[in-house]
Amino acid sequence: MIELLITISTFSSMVLLFKYFEIIRVNNLQAITANYFTAGILSILNLSFNIKLSDIIISISPLFLGLSLIIGLLFVITFNFYAMASQNIGITPSTIANKMSMIIPIIIGFLFLNEDLTTNKFIGISLAIVAIFLSSLGHGKIKLKKNHLILLSLLFLGQGIADAILNWSQNFMINYQNMNLFFGTIFMSAGFSGLFLIFFKLKNKKMKIKFRNIYWGIALGIPNYITLLYFIKSLKSKLFSSSEIFPIINIGVIVVCTSLSIILFKERVTIHNWLGLGLGIFSIYLILG
Repeated sequence: MIELLITISTFSSMVLLFKYFEIIRVNNLQAITANYFTAGILSILNLSFNIKLSDIIISISPLFLGLSLIIGLLFVITFNFYAMASQNIGITPSTIANKMSMIIPIIIGFLFLNEDLTTNKFIGISLAIVAIFLSSLGHGKIKLKKNHLILLSLLFLGQGIADAILNWSQNFMINYQNMNLFFGTIFMSAGFSGLFLIFFKLKNKKMKIKFRNIYWGIALGIPNYITLLYFIKSLKSKLFSSSEIFPIINIGVIVVCTSLSIILFKERVTIHNWLGLGLGIFSIYLILG
């Protein structure tokens, strides 16, 4: 249970940092790239002292390396989809598409990981999806064009596939010895992908490097590493199945972030937001019941 609480806490701190980035006008791409390199370095520094070079060589199979690189690439692509969707469509539909992507790893858990689907769990997961939708709604109506649906679908698929691959990997490939090696590969590949995008924008004179973007990215990288570490540990603890953990974390993050946004940023919360929060808490009760 402590792993879940740490995951929700650190994930929430990342969300609030992103909100603060918007206020102080931090460049997201530069910060997120620095964040990935920071998380990658922390992963490498936290490699088990007992792990042998031969164990590392055995761990780095084509599948191990390939999946970690794919996840890292999806992290960067999904982030850019989210940024594009937020700017061109709005934060509300982008957040909904991002959070709803938990459906994909949940389905993978039922189909390929032999997780049980009880009546309570089915109702709880269904209510969690409704709760995420209600909690993510802003003050206006959502009006989508056809090209907007394509972008939101790519965001939904990108995040969902990344989470599904991560869930499968922790079941069949990742152990406590090679865990940080896997994380390091994910974060470093994401970092170099982000660096490529930065160089492309620098070449086209669409961006300037600012040091404050880097140190805010470093600040983001620390909870990012801790979040992934304890997320995998919560999945490996087997206290809850992955189909329970994904909605618990998503709803938990929404509850924490909404509460802190009201306190720190004086954010207004609508009736359907409160309804979503209440429904989310009830859905967790059903999932765990």
